[in-house]
Amino acid sequence: MTAAVRRERARTGDGAAPPPRPPGSLRRNLGLLLVAAGAFLLTLAPLLRFHVHPQMAALPGDLDAVWQLEDESGSYLDTTTWETRDDVDIARRTELTGRVTPGNPDWVTWEMSVDTASSAGMIDHVDRRVIVDRSTAMAVNCCGEHVDGDRAVRQAGLVLRWPAGAEAEEYPFYDADVRAAPPMRLEAVDEVGGLAARRYVQTVEPAQVPDSAHEVPAEVMGLDRSGTVRVTRWVELVRTYWVEPVSGDLLDAAEQRRETLRTGDGGAERVALEADLSMPDHRIGANVDNAERRAGLLTLTRSTLPAAFAAFGVLLALTGLARTGTWARRGHAEEDGEGPAGSGSERD
Repeated sequence: MTAAVRRERARTGDGAAPPPRPPGSLRRNLGLLLVAAGAFLLTLAPLLRFHVHPQMAALPGDLDAVWQLEDESGSYLDTTTWETRDDVDIARRTELTGRVTPGNPDWVTWEMSVDTASSAGMIDHVDRRVIVDRSTAMAVNCCGEHVDGDRAVRQAGLVLRWPAGAEAEEYPFYDADVRAAPPMRLEAVDEVGGLAARRYVQTVEPAQVPDSAHEVPAEVMGLDRSGTVRVTRWVELVRTYWVEPVSGDLLDAAEQRRETLRTGDGGAERVALEADLSMPDHRIGANVDNAERRAGLLTLTRSTLPAAFAAFGVLLALTGLARTGTWARRGHAEEDGEGPAGSGSERD
């Protein structure tokens, strides 16, 4: 084989393996991959903040829960004997079943029952249905809500849970007994189980319970006569909730509750219930654990992960663009340098 043939084969690549890929090409591809990864993270950051986080922060569509407050030394009027029972265990138990409202996934329907009982038996019972906005935790009036069968009632305000990110200093909070929503006001920030908790307090001044009128023996009301007398039930209470603000979860609760029977002219009154109710310690501990986990997840999706993904995405994209631009300029420079040399070789 002549030298001219060898030179021609070397120039055209005939009879030889394909040349290896230039290192610059791999580096340029790496730059493009970095840009793509950065763009992905920059897309994911607002998706977490504005789509995933609101869904996680909303009240659950399906919920089965029980809350119970207790007093070991309460008193109440036993209506089977018309005698006052002192220093007895009294519990106020709330059972809740929630399901997504048909036709509106942004609302949830809560079926609630509240039983007040002593070790001897039932003292009071209330059934209730309420529709709740899953984002605001506020009651809405739309479809079949009621309090003890009263469908004309219009429930308003918070019902039992707070919205995530609960930082307002005042919320209306609906009380089913008095059919009103006196404000729950922020009084202080306490610590419950190691978590910061916003302490909200609601004061319900003495108010008549609607549709509570009934007949009782006149002597029960201290009246010196026979027969019966018509009375109504009145409620007054101070309700305190400790709320973890990031999750909106209830950590602890207490109620100082007093109920009385009153005659229509206000001349006679009898205490029907008096209790200083509080949440058991084991229930507080479980609430703290749940709230801590949920608050951590909400913080991750609201701020930590979006900020980290955005920062890392910018870094990757800029690094990739820099690499791609550097090797593009280097490749142009090499082409400009090889052109004249190749021409000179051919002239030789």
